[in-house]
Amino acid sequence: MKIRGRIFLFIGVALSFVFFGCTKKDEAKKSTFVIFQSKVEITTQLEAAAKAYQAETGVEVEVWSTTGDDYFHQLRTRIATNQGPTLFSIGPGAEATELRKYLDDLGDLSFVGNITGSLLEKQDGKIVGIPYTMEGFGIVYNKSLLNPAQVRDYASFVAALQQAKAGGINGFGLSQESYFLIGHILNTPFALIPDMKAYMEKLDRGEVKMAETPEFQEFAKFYTAIRDYSYNPLEVNYDKECGDFATGKTAAIHQGNWCYNMFTDYDLNFEMGLMPFPLLGNDRLAVSVPTVWAINAQVPADQRKLAKDFLTWLYTSPTGIRYITEEFGFIPVVQGVTSAALDPLSAEVSRYALEGKIIPWATSFYPAGIVDTYLVPVAQRFFTSKMSEGEFLAALDQAWAKANGR
Repeated sequence: MKIRGRIFLFIGVALSFVFFGCTKKDEAKKSTFVIFQSKVEITTQLEAAAKAYQAETGVEVEVWSTTGDDYFHQLRTRIATNQGPTLFSIGPGAEATELRKYLDDLGDLSFVGNITGSLLEKQDGKIVGIPYTMEGFGIVYNKSLLNPAQVRDYASFVAALQQAKAGGINGFGLSQESYFLIGHILNTPFALIPDMKAYMEKLDRGEVKMAETPEFQEFAKFYTAIRDYSYNPLEVNYDKECGDFATGKTAAIHQGNWCYNMFTDYDLNFEMGLMPFPLLGNDRLAVSVPTVWAINAQVPADQRKLAKDFLTWLYTSPTGIRYITEEFGFIPVVQGVTSAALDPLSAEVSRYALEGKIIPWATSFYPAGIVDTYLVPVAQRFFTSKMSEGEFLAALDQAWAKANGR
């Protein structure tokens, strides 16, 4: 009887160990979630924010990294195979629409009522995306090398490039990454069309052509000037583009306020500004919400709650707000939250927005995946050949048709 009792006691202890050990593991698992997001500029800062959050709450946050270029493809693949992250970023518009069945309702977050409704991503009356920030893009320029008052149209743009080249300086820079090569700069001709969305819908159906549209005909002239008077962007990555600008080798680059974080390792000896891309005399910046946070509706409810708690901390707590405004360098989107730490480029975005001098982001309505898969190859051919402006626009039309299954 004594031996049997000891055996039962041993079994009981073993089972208790297994049970409680599993429970602890389950609890640990429940207190961990994954973030996957596209903005490579804030990867290090987001990882630091995750550590700060763990220190305050005990919840571990794993941050997956990406190169940025193929982020949406990676995200789509992971989610479709039930291996997706809990919290992730997407572009408003086409990307959010494509992933709509995977997006959780975020309407119960305590702070959404303090965000302007037009900045929120909504589907079927539900809030499914929380904006990172407002962002704007155009021409980031060195004030000692370029005077925006003298660059107002195609002729003055070409003159500025020629003058810079004669002085041994690159006048204007793009880089090889998808959106920096073609995705962003192609926004302007779309945005200058009075009814942009209607035009894009017609373009999707093949009822209009870029080759026959004045805004795109003018854009092709600018793109050709960049090829003829600037360095080849296919030989320059984002780091070098920003590095050449920071060291005075390039007078201007087509970028947005997000790139200011790239200059923190440089001892800048000049002031910089952000001006509109002067297509057809355009004097407005492209300003919108570039990216929104979304939560994976596939994951268990406890994981979704962890992600919502993190977002609430990020947007409302003193530590979270400090990361958004000071470390990420974002323009706050929550009413009542201000930032005295806006960098010069973000300050320009804010100023243009307050003055109402903005154009929309057509990029939000591009067919999902079109930039990486269809537009980039056209741009690559353009910069490695003497493709004419007409051939370039015809190739863009063909690329758009393929992206829409035509």
